[in-house]
Amino acid sequence: MDIYNRYSDYLKNHFGCRVYKLPVNIPVSCPNRQGGLKGCTYCDEKGAGFDNLSGIFSVKEQIAKNKEYIGKKYKADKFTAYFQNFTNTYLPLDMFEKYMYEACEEGIVEIALSTRPDCIREEYLDILKNISGDKNIEITIELGLQSVNYHTLNKINRGHTLAEFIEAVLKIKKYGFKTCVHMILNLPWDDITDCIEGAKIISVLGVDFVKLHSLYIAENTVMAKQYKNGEFEICSLDEYAKRTATFIRYLSHKQYLERIVSRAPKENTLFANWGRSNWYVRDYIENYMREEGYCQSQLCGYMGGSALDVFFNN
Repeated sequence: MDIYNRYSDYLKNHFGCRVYKLPVNIPVSCPNRQGGLKGCTYCDEKGAGFDNLSGIFSVKEQIAKNKEYIGKKYKADKFTAYFQNFTNTYLPLDMFEKYMYEACEEGIVEIALSTRPDCIREEYLDILKNISGDKNIEITIELGLQSVNYHTLNKINRGHTLAEFIEAVLKIKKYGFKTCVHMILNLPWDDITDCIEGAKIISVLGVDFVKLHSLYIAENTVMAKQYKNGEFEICSLDEYAKRTATFIRYLSHKQYLERIVSRAPKENTLFANWGRSNWYVRDYIENYMREEGYCQSQLCGYMGGSALDVFFNN
């Protein structure tokens, strides 16, 4: 048994072959950047999609270009059209429908789109349901949560609370779509208790996939200014490994982890992964877990009316 459920194993078992994500960039922004709002304190002008092709290319062109490159490099035949950057449901309904249908190219077996918990509405989910049925394409919706701590969410100016995330997951699950959650485990205002609570909430909601991120600090952000002014400290790599391992131990056996550390852009970054590569940090965490005998769901004894176990285990 491995130390945690790997997303790559899920893809192989579910689709029966190698499936790779093709990043797609569409002209969207974020409600947290509108009306004078400045967005999350850690988010720069490029957002998360620093590897994306330019939005001057159509969806079809981006898929074709990325498919040619990634398909040859990784010998993949099936792909996920991945709408990653910013908030991909934050645009007019007709435009959303247009972009989603344009992604239904040959070889695409899944559409994955990243968005915010406060940008989930039935009208958009209805379009995705139609696409899923018409084109026989699976749907995964990724939600950025980052922390379950209300005070931390306010500190980083997320613009939503835990309640919106819970509502969004419940809505999405009614449509039968997969869900993925993004969490940053070393935000300076969180501690290991927040990591544990995050794992519990994700488990009881039945979220399918998890992306764990290590905080990196991009230049020209509010957080960069705070970092330079010494307003907070980032925990050590040892502490991050401990938090990640603890999170995984409390996570139920049903979730798959897509990543346990961030891959940060090389340029204009003040801090990223303690000066190490993401591969080094990943291996460091996994080696730590193996040495300690840790694995996923090891501490997942809090569900199913656990307080009543006393009446059933005698």
